[in-house]
Amino acid sequence: MSEYRIEKDSLGDVQVLADAFYGAQTQRAVQNFPISGLPFPRRFIQALGLIKQTAAKANRDLGLLDEEKANAIIHAAQRVIDGEFDAHFPIDIFQTGSGTSTNMNANEVIANLATEALGGERGSKLVHPNDHVNMSQSSNDVIPTAMHISAAVAIAHELVPALRQFHHALKAKADAFDDVLKSGRTHLMDATPVRLGQEFGGYAAQIWNSLRRMHNAVNELSELALGGTATGTGINRHVDFPRLAISYINESTLLGFVEADNHFEAQAAKDGFVMASGALNTLAVSLMKIVNDIRHLSSGPTSGLAEIKLPAIQPGSSIMPGKVNPVMCEAVMMVCARVMGNHTTITIGGQHGNFELNVMMPVMTHAMLESITIIAEACNAFHDNCLVGIEADRARCKELLELNPSIATALNAAIGYDKAATVAKKSAAERKSVRETAREMDLLTDEELDSYLNVREMTEPGIPGS
Repeated sequence: MSEYRIEKDSLGDVQVLADAFYGAQTQRAVQNFPISGLPFPRRFIQALGLIKQTAAKANRDLGLLDEEKANAIIHAAQRVIDGEFDAHFPIDIFQTGSGTSTNMNANEVIANLATEALGGERGSKLVHPNDHVNMSQSSNDVIPTAMHISAAVAIAHELVPALRQFHHALKAKADAFDDVLKSGRTHLMDATPVRLGQEFGGYAAQIWNSLRRMHNAVNELSELALGGTATGTGINRHVDFPRLAISYINESTLLGFVEADNHFEAQAAKDGFVMASGALNTLAVSLMKIVNDIRHLSSGPTSGLAEIKLPAIQPGSSIMPGKVNPVMCEAVMMVCARVMGNHTTITIGGQHGNFELNVMMPVMTHAMLESITIIAEACNAFHDNCLVGIEADRARCKELLELNPSIATALNAAIGYDKAATVAKKSAAERKSVRETAREMDLLTDEELDSYLNVREMTEPGIPGS
């Protein structure tokens, strides 16, 4: 048996591996773009298979594709959706900016699977990749449609559940730590008291806001370019094709996709995609703040803040015995940096919608899907290996709080800002508590100090002592 078979395209003969389900155009792309070794992610291949499957159903319903070929394509596309043939999608993401090579890759794989199912020989084009599998479509509307479907499904099915779990755990910590009084910090310097629960409540609110932004992102991605064909005009497709195809897409995804209001915008611009990436970028900023705070709050154990304790999950040094590091925080921080970099890639890619087509869609797709996956998995790993095991060191919080000179702020209403500042400076210089310093300066009675220096009251709105 020969190692290769000969296939033809509009440029001539091409040698294709005999056992490959792809054809001539895919083989040319493999040869032309040996750049990164990065293929399209699973989610995107799944979305391509779904588009081809639903297109076949729509074309069948419209009487454009005969029942036998349509059913063969539908079955073959399902196998692509299920991931059986990911190895037959070898094209690098750094390729033609329209993703035409990858659209043809899907067409060829599905056509060959369908051809064999109907008793034909692989490569014979009994089911034709262009005429049948790509019917009523163009790469120029298929690829942006697959971008939106894959990103929306990944956000809904991967990221949103991870964020909900993360938010729930932060909220639980906020409730558990609500009675822990500690020093607040602004500019990294001591500030008026807060409760540890309030800090974690702030983190929970950040994640809740990101969940809201993800909902908005999915809405932005809900408009599909399918039906615009080559330039947005809809040439070579039935007037009802996008409506029928998208209804089938919604049956499969359970998401509310709709036909784009303006196909020229949907194919030439990627603004909704950039916006969705912006929501991921904002989430990365939020997570960077949260895990960095947690990292600093746990620093120590003797020369840092050490107000919280993180689970010890692995040794922290190859040379220092007993050292344990905030490794989960650091892992999440690196993920955040990567997501921010991916957003820059997507932003630049979005700028290259030249006339009727964006020409940086493959790299935008890869960046988006990588960001969704790694930030979701980072949230899951941090939740399981760190967040749920965080404990408050109540004694340490109390120790630092008692030496916090900013507690003198509560004395403003009683002795004025200037005298309170003197108390704060003297307290810091002598490393004594504000209460002890004010008592030594004979500024207030013990009863008055008890009233004004009620630390719990300082963590709520109001004027101390009133």
